[in-house]
Amino acid sequence: MKRRECLCSTSVLDQVSEPSDLIDLKPCCLQKLSAEIRTFLIEKISRTGGHIASNLGVVELTIALHTIFHSPEDKIVWDVGHQTYVHKILTGRKHELVNIRQMGGISGFPKISESSYDCFNTGHSSTSLSAALGIARARDLLGQNHQVVAVIGDGALTGGMAYEALNDAGNSKTNLIVILNDNGMSISKNVGGMSRYLSRIRAEPIYFKVRDDFQTLVEKIPAIGKSANKIFHKVKGSIKCLLLPGMLFEELGFRYYGPLDGHNIPQMQDVMSKAKGMKGPILIHVCTTKGRGYLPAEEKPQQYHGITPFDVETGQVKKISNGSYSNVFGCKLVEIAEKNNKICAITAAMPEGTGLENFGKRFPKRFFDVGIAEQHAVTMAAGLATKGLKPVVAIYSSFFQRAFDQIIHDVSLMNLNVTFGIDRAGVVGEDGETHQGIYDIALFSALPNITLVTPADYDELEKALAYALEQADGPVAIRYPRGQGKRGLIPAAPLIPGQAVRLCEGKDITIAVTGHMTTMVLDAVKKLQSLEISCEVLYYRFIRPFDAETLGASAKKTEFVMTVEDHITTGGFGSIALSKLNNLGIHVPVEIAAFPDALIEHADPKQLYEKYSLDAQGLAQRVINRLKKEQT
Repeated sequence: MKRRECLCSTSVLDQVSEPSDLIDLKPCCLQKLSAEIRTFLIEKISRTGGHIASNLGVVELTIALHTIFHSPEDKIVWDVGHQTYVHKILTGRKHELVNIRQMGGISGFPKISESSYDCFNTGHSSTSLSAALGIARARDLLGQNHQVVAVIGDGALTGGMAYEALNDAGNSKTNLIVILNDNGMSISKNVGGMSRYLSRIRAEPIYFKVRDDFQTLVEKIPAIGKSANKIFHKVKGSIKCLLLPGMLFEELGFRYYGPLDGHNIPQMQDVMSKAKGMKGPILIHVCTTKGRGYLPAEEKPQQYHGITPFDVETGQVKKISNGSYSNVFGCKLVEIAEKNNKICAITAAMPEGTGLENFGKRFPKRFFDVGIAEQHAVTMAAGLATKGLKPVVAIYSSFFQRAFDQIIHDVSLMNLNVTFGIDRAGVVGEDGETHQGIYDIALFSALPNITLVTPADYDELEKALAYALEQADGPVAIRYPRGQGKRGLIPAAPLIPGQAVRLCEGKDITIAVTGHMTTMVLDAVKKLQSLEISCEVLYYRFIRPFDAETLGASAKKTEFVMTVEDHITTGGFGSIALSKLNNLGIHVPVEIAAFPDALIEHADPKQLYEKYSLDAQGLAQRVINRLKKEQT
């Protein structure tokens, strides 16, 4: 292949705006490009925040992919997708990286509507293999001839859906290339049998180049007679299992190559080029270092997985957090568990994110990180509960969606005392559509036997957790947001299941609010009081069971109700309130202040509350507008 003249005397990145610009670049230029991309990433993401460690780890891998495969004709599906910043840089979005994950800017994940180079929207783990197999089968049915590649991390291989897809793809014999990006990490360090298996492969002295030579050698072993041939066939298989890495994938039907150095572009290019000409499913195992090229990210890949703006020189974040709902949840859980040895904690690959890290250190035998396996986490908790233990499952709201059947079938129907910590409920901001926790009220409130608690502040969260573990005898779901909260918002009142708390007396409007939105409502009420609008505020710490009587009595008095929540309109708190009023035969105007039934974009949460009139000013204006409408 004739290579272009060397570009190393100038900036290579300045001359690359799409994958075709990579064609025939010399190895030295590609290496220089890798270094320039790392510098570019660090400089840009230090300003905006984002997923830096995962992207620094896949620079060479992404370059190799785009030099061998011809996207967008060839389809590359990225699992999770938080490692696609390099992909975006090489596919025409380099100058838009300055606004990544910001309101109006590009997404931090692949998005079909954003670019033809993004062939599948991702944001959650373990989906790429199923999606890529579907795309490959569609290609075959339509008589097309392009390549389909799935890039999946070893962390995503802890998710059960990935194994379902591996099983199907290996059996199908469909042409599909899987790139296993093995860095020993998901967000936290990987756990479980697959992690140990991949670690053993990484330690093997035998590399991909031995594989074909060894296969040829074994096939040349002579056989004598039918019975001897059967014996030798078994011996060959045994020898391969003993000496060749990746036999699990081979047994599933994949042709395995690896482990490769995921930072060696020529080596990856060579194997990818060979894979293009082969039939059937192929798995290429590459080993990378998360955070490579930036020492703070290499040393602390968990902290730099997703990070707020930071100082490049020191690596220090520019905004220090003063606690969070997750931390309060975790600390209270440790406090209660000190007195009750039946309490266990379960998370799905996010001990730090869910505030359970300290619980794991304090009670290692009672702490279970199951990997990215939400379904397994819930049903395992159900098993623990049947034996009288008190499991607490803490998972992000958007990831609980993946275990909905298990919550119904394995917990709710048996009325088991499992506590669900629904972390990151409401809008989470910059991660956008795939991570917004705005569907959980509809999911959990529909289930039999479940108590759904939505605390307004840290004190209420602690009360809710104590109730779930010390008083409840069935499943309890506690919904709380990302980030910081307050204390002392709610007057000291006993936590009675199904009882609302009246925070203000009023005559012009009833405002029923749930969760941390109580803060915005109380601030809005102050604005309305200055306009001599009298508001009655009902705080619903319990959505299920729902206090219909208190709402009904207040609605009769004020003849106008507004409900407030950080959830979509359909199936949420407002929908439930409206239904309860209807059942009581009370027909008054009801304004549901919630996010619309639409995809909520990525942006700072404060911007989203303002855009959808859910901040204090917006809520006050909603009341003013509705009262004017009712008076005309």
